Amino acid sequence: MIQGDSVKVAFFGECMIELSGLPLQRTFGGDTLNTALYLARLGQNRGIEVSYATALGIDHISHEMLESWKAENIDTSLVRRLDEKLPGLYLVETEPNGDRHIHYWRNDSAAKFYFSVDYTPLESAIDQQKIDVLYISGISLAILAEESKAILITLLEKHKSNGGKLIFNNNFRPQLWTTRQAKYWYSQIVPYTDIVLSSEEDESLVWGEHDVASLYQQAGCNEVVIQRGRAGCKVYSGLQSAQPECFQITANQPERVVDICACGDAFAAGYLAARLKDGTEGAAAELGHQLASIVIQYPGAIIPPGAMKALT
Repeated sequence: MIQGDSVKVAFFGECMIELSGLPLQRTFGGDTLNTALYLARLGQNRGIEVSYATALGIDHISHEMLESWKAENIDTSLVRRLDEKLPGLYLVETEPNGDRHIHYWRNDSAAKFYFSVDYTPLESAIDQQKIDVLYISGISLAILAEESKAILITLLEKHKSNGGKLIFNNNFRPQLWTTRQAKYWYSQIVPYTDIVLSSEEDESLVWGEHDVASLYQQAGCNEVVIQRGRAGCKVYSGLQSAQPECFQITANQPERVVDICACGDAFAAGYLAARLKDGTEGAAAELGHQLASIVIQYPGAIIPPGAMKALT
C-alpha cells in the first residue's frame, strides 16, 4: 500500500487514565492509543514508524504516559502539553465472561483542546509531508468541539491532497454524541478515507440497515473491514475498481476470554501492520485476529510485550 522502506503512521486521539480490577489498578488506554501502541510493537521489524498526536497536562501522570509511549517506540513530538488540563479517566468493570462496562470522566480532558491554538504539531507535520498514513476514529472526532472538528476535516483534506493515506475507525460511542451528529461528520470524513475499519454493531448504530459495499463505494472509499466478533471479519476490497471483492476471514478462537477491552483496537493494529506493507487483505485480517485473540486473554487494554512476541 505504501512504497518505500518505511511507513510513517500518525494517530490522533485521546489516551486516558484507566482504573480496573479489584483492588483497583491504574494504567492507561484509549482506542487510538491502544492501536498505536500495538502497531508500534508489530512495526519494529516491519519498517513502520508510529507517532501519536494528542494533548496532555503537565502533571505527573501525563509525564508517565509520555515516558511509557517513548519506551514503546512511539514518537511523541506531535503531543501538546496544556498547563491547566489533565487526562481523562475511565473505570472498567469486567464480567466473568469478559464483557465490560465502562464509566467515563473526560468532559474537560486535555485532548479535547488539542486544536485550541492556531498551529498544532500535527498541522506542521502534515504541511511538511512527514506523515504517510493518518489514523483517526469516531472517538477522536466525537470528543472535539465543532470548530475543532472542522479544523480536523480541513487537515484530512490537506493530507490527502499531499498524497497521504487515511484510515478511519468507526468506533461510535453514543455517550459522546448523537447518531445524527455522527452521520454528518462521518460523511465528511469517508470521502478522504482509504480504509474503513468498523464492526457490525457500530455500522448498525450509525447507518442503520444498509448495503455496506454500496454506501462506502459511493462515498469514494476503496476498502472496508467489518469485524464480526467470533465470526471473524468481512472485507470489501477494490470498491473503486471494476471488480470489487467481498470475502470473509474466520477468527482465531482463544483458549479463554478474560477481558475483551481493546480487542478491536488490537485487530486494527494487526490488520494495518500487514496491509500497510503490501500484505493481502487475507493476511492482514489473519494477523489482526491473531493479535486480538491474544489480547482478550489478559486484563486491561495493554498486554505485556512478551505476550505477543511470537507476532513481532
